[in-house]
Amino acid sequence: MGDKPPYSFTEKIFILSSDIERILGRYEGIMTPRPSVKLRRSSRIKTIQGSLEIEGNKLTQEQVTAILDGKRVLGPQRDILEVKNAIRLYDQAASFNILSEKAFRKAHAVLMEGLVKNPGKWRTGNIGVIDGSKVKHIAPKPTMVAGLISDLFEYLKAEEKKKYLISSCVFHYELEFIHPFEDGNGRMGRFWQHLILAKYHPLFEYVPVESVIRDNQEGYYSVLEQSDKIGESTAFIEFCLKAILDSLAKFVDELKPEPLTAESRLAIARDKFGKQWFSRKDYIAFFKTISTATASRDMLAGITSDMLQKRGEKAVTEYRFTSRSD
Repeated sequence: MGDKPPYSFTEKIFILSSDIERILGRYEGIMTPRPSVKLRRSSRIKTIQGSLEIEGNKLTQEQVTAILDGKRVLGPQRDILEVKNAIRLYDQAASFNILSEKAFRKAHAVLMEGLVKNPGKWRTGNIGVIDGSKVKHIAPKPTMVAGLISDLFEYLKAEEKKKYLISSCVFHYELEFIHPFEDGNGRMGRFWQHLILAKYHPLFEYVPVESVIRDNQEGYYSVLEQSDKIGESTAFIEFCLKAILDSLAKFVDELKPEPLTAESRLAIARDKFGKQWFSRKDYIAFFKTISTATASRDMLAGITSDMLQKRGEKAVTEYRFTSRSD
């Protein structure tokens, strides 16, 4: 494995990380079920449109919505294809292993199908980022790409899940620095950070960080350039954490907590317990305000709806969520 990507753990990084954790704690504290289908759909549209607009795509959120609904949209064919590919990619998000180079290349192949000659393949030529007549960044030689990407994934594999908040920012920056593909590097950096954040906390599956980055696009490119000059990603991490904090705070504020039902409590418990076996006592310890009778009714509702399976009898009964999606 190569050296760990260089960055400094600054006071600003500590404060931003703590603020993000505080908001996640607030979300968990209100025991809100998974965001509504409408809010999740809206966030997905903002994510896709925001990430593509950063790269010059001219389609609006309304047009992206229409494409998502299968409606005909007037606009540049390349822009329309970019949106269709991005929709397919984000629809498949849960299937990608964030620690797999193979999955990473497969994701690029989905994202860039019909847009580049060799989707999913490392670039074979030199590449740079140019703004007008000014060269902003010269990427490493193509012969170095495979080794640098391998090192980057080894770094991510070595990181603990609890560190993924910062690791996602480091990965994003290092990917932009390496620029492993002919095109689509920015989109892939933001998409893979999205996946890493979703592993860090499931709420990030729905938080449109890309739209906040889009709104501060000048700052995004500025910190990329600044980090390049310094030779480490501290400034970019600080920028990304602020974007994550702002988008997370806005998203949680848009959640509309409703009185919990057996169905909504079970949906929350699924996120908590996953595929682990748990007892009624564990369930009550999680939902601290419900009675034993309420917990029993919830368990019965889960069994009846095939959401839960059980083993054991009476005091030693345990439950586990089935693979059926809710």
